[in-house]
Amino acid sequence: MNREQIQFPPQHAALRDDVHLLGGMVGEIVREQGGDALFALVEGDRRTAIRRRGGDSNAAVDLAVRVKARPPTEARDLVRAFSLWFQAVNLAEKVHRIRRRREYFLADTTRPQPGGVQAAFEKLKRAGLDFDAVLALLRRLRIEPVFAAHPTESTRRTVLRRQLRVAQLLFDRIDPTLTPPEEHTLCEQIRSELTTAWQTEEYPRERLMVADEREHVLFYLVEVLYRIVPGFYEEIATAMQRTFAREVDALDLPSILSFGTWVGGDMDGNPDVNAKTIRETLARQKRVVINAYFGECQALAEKLSQSAGRVGVSADLAQRLDEYSRLFPAARSAVPARHDRMPYRAWFLQVAERLRRTYDGASNAYESADQFRIDINLAAASLKDNRGTHAGYFAVSRLLRRIDTFGFHLATLDVRQHSDVHHAVLANGLALSDWQSSPTARRHDYLVDAIERDLGPRVELSALGRRTLAVFDAMLMARKQYGEAAVGYYIVSGARHADDVLAPLLLARWAEAYDRGSGQVPIDIAPLFESIDSLEGCGETIGILLADRVYRAHLAARDRTQCALVGYSDSNKEAGICASRFAVLRAQQTLASRLHMAQDELVVFHARGGSIARGGDRIDELVRSVPTEAVGGVLRFTEQGEIVNQNYGLRPIALRTMERAFHSLAESLAGRETAAAANAEAKRQEMAQHLARTSAVFYRGQVHANKDFQAFFEQATPIDVIERMQIGSRLARREQVAGLAGLRAVPWVFAWSQPRYMLPGWFAAGTGLKALLEATGIERLRETYASWPFFHNMVDDVEIMLARADLAIAEQYLPLVSKTLRSQHEIIKREFDLARLMILQIKDCAELLDSDQTQQRAVQLRNPYVDPMNLMQVDLLQRWRESDRQDRDLFAALLASISGIAQGLQTTG
Repeated sequence: MNREQIQFPPQHAALRDDVHLLGGMVGEIVREQGGDALFALVEGDRRTAIRRRGGDSNAAVDLAVRVKARPPTEARDLVRAFSLWFQAVNLAEKVHRIRRRREYFLADTTRPQPGGVQAAFEKLKRAGLDFDAVLALLRRLRIEPVFAAHPTESTRRTVLRRQLRVAQLLFDRIDPTLTPPEEHTLCEQIRSELTTAWQTEEYPRERLMVADEREHVLFYLVEVLYRIVPGFYEEIATAMQRTFAREVDALDLPSILSFGTWVGGDMDGNPDVNAKTIRETLARQKRVVINAYFGECQALAEKLSQSAGRVGVSADLAQRLDEYSRLFPAARSAVPARHDRMPYRAWFLQVAERLRRTYDGASNAYESADQFRIDINLAAASLKDNRGTHAGYFAVSRLLRRIDTFGFHLATLDVRQHSDVHHAVLANGLALSDWQSSPTARRHDYLVDAIERDLGPRVELSALGRRTLAVFDAMLMARKQYGEAAVGYYIVSGARHADDVLAPLLLARWAEAYDRGSGQVPIDIAPLFESIDSLEGCGETIGILLADRVYRAHLAARDRTQCALVGYSDSNKEAGICASRFAVLRAQQTLASRLHMAQDELVVFHARGGSIARGGDRIDELVRSVPTEAVGGVLRFTEQGEIVNQNYGLRPIALRTMERAFHSLAESLAGRETAAAANAEAKRQEMAQHLARTSAVFYRGQVHANKDFQAFFEQATPIDVIERMQIGSRLARREQVAGLAGLRAVPWVFAWSQPRYMLPGWFAAGTGLKALLEATGIERLRETYASWPFFHNMVDDVEIMLARADLAIAEQYLPLVSKTLRSQHEIIKREFDLARLMILQIKDCAELLDSDQTQQRAVQLRNPYVDPMNLMQVDLLQRWRESDRQDRDLFAALLASISGIAQGLQTTG
């Protein structure tokens, strides 16, 4: 499956070599596993698609004829062949990103990698910050990625581990001292991994459960992030030392990283998540992290072979060794007589024994991570005081940093529920049938009075009510059992008004989940503002809460810190990308202003999705787009879908992701806004508001008010297949909400990506930008693009989505659509052409992505392999729908096509 030459600049020659190597292997595997006939079909499709891309007018017809009426099993094998190639190329690109990062570190240190840690410190120094000022800034920083479940993406851990192995093998090939036999062996190992991938089902046949999603997240937490956390701090220490010529111990740096998860605690739309899954998730996370500590302590025992006759140990450590010898005699006796005078080896074996008891829940277990840390710190201090700085201290300090980061909880579990559920429970418990239809002001006043008077439910609660109250009890018990950091925010999705935030406070009191001394609920309530209306009204909502006596008292007991989530997904689906981005921007500014006036702290939590349409951009670009006043010391953001694998699938890439977050957050906190800049910002926001308003009017008129458009969506995309996919534990639609409003944002974006429309990432931007151009002129737009990160980022994101779209392919789906609805494609095409024209004018370019040739090349590289799968999908959809959606073989082939196209486009919504 060798590919015709695509131009790779010299710095990317290694990527070209890897692509050719892996492509050749995939071809050999297809021939070996599927036979010559399958190989010929794959090659025929690929070459015909290349001819079509090259302008051959007959190739489009030839390709359509080739894919028509293929047996489902043959279609699945063809898709599998293309998917395997995409897996290999996607991995090659990730490895190349790591290779480029290494080249920066190996090159002249006067040229640090852009967006890296060293570059951040050099900028801070140029801005006038000295060592002490930078250290003070570090104490303000918190970077908190939060992993969320995804209804259309959950790659098996088997596949993820294989990626780690193949990546390492590709790295090993870089070694210039390899002999030809050694290189041959490496290639055979890579081929073995790819062949095994061909023979392995990527997705299970049964719908994934919460436990499956939990294991998916645990892979990234334990097998990737657990490994790279110490390196992150060591890089910071090295960069500070190089920049300020001051010695820095990585262990002395303040804690910056922590991790969160929604898997096991996100009840919104998922009845399988409840108090039980909260308990199970935290118990599983504790076992996993303790097992990791156990393995590390055993490795340290093997490593630290110092003899007592050669070095001393601290008196504190010697005393604890004697105590543990009595507590854990089995561990002591496990040390051979010849090792008896090796105190550090004996010590870490005893600590490992206590960890084993903690894992099993036996006597003499660690009661907390703090107790464990004290033990490890005894060894670290002893090594440092007894000439062990270069004889084990480094390895032990790495374990200490991991304990500081992961504790006994591994990741903080947030709990989320929709406001409608809270009000349904209140209506039941208060015996008020009109509660949910009552004005929000009336509900607000009632809740304030009920909380002040500590009123309980009037009647026995329903099963839903009992399940809801059990969650609050589980949260408090989990904090006692696993530590304060084990459970994070209680997130109220669908929050629109103050009563939506007060409702869970009253329910928590009904569950008796409050402190008996202060009478306050020790849970941080975080509203999620996700619709355009709620984003625009969030300032009023927070203002009413801050004026309440009961909520002020609650906030005072929570260190006067309010977390608020801004959502990118629902607002995009509701009004388009331009209106969504501006609504989020204004919400952040308003929230910051309200809480600043009340002298309270704000934590902006970015509830973003896995695609650009849903806010899933690079984290550094996200931070630069956040208004200055809304950038606090905490950067908390969700990671979801294919973005998780792209950003955390390989350890060096995960480290690079953290570097980018650190760089952008430190740079933003150190920045100072001048009066002139504030004045320019106000004028820019007038432009953005004009853009948002005009684009939203067009978007809503076409997407929501036009019934033909919605019918077109149902017929022109494989949404009917996506809704039946057995992947995520959460359903594609909200129950009891009909039509487009009930469809969740993920399947909405995913469905549009399959036929290559990519509509949620650009639709209505053309109309909005044209209106803005007519109002301000092209020079003003270009100046704004060059000087305002918010506008720059939005324009670049729209450009990427336009470049990934292919309306010529999308047109092939029109035979699936009723003739009366096909005019909707022309509306989409006109808006696409307009958006493309506007972007090219603003950026003064001839073609999309001319300013980002890496992205441009990636699109060109993939197209000939995605095109045949798209045309096969059209044929399979037509036949499946003609079977009244009953043919199971055709459905299985369709699922394969959806997976293959998603691999090629690197998006699952």
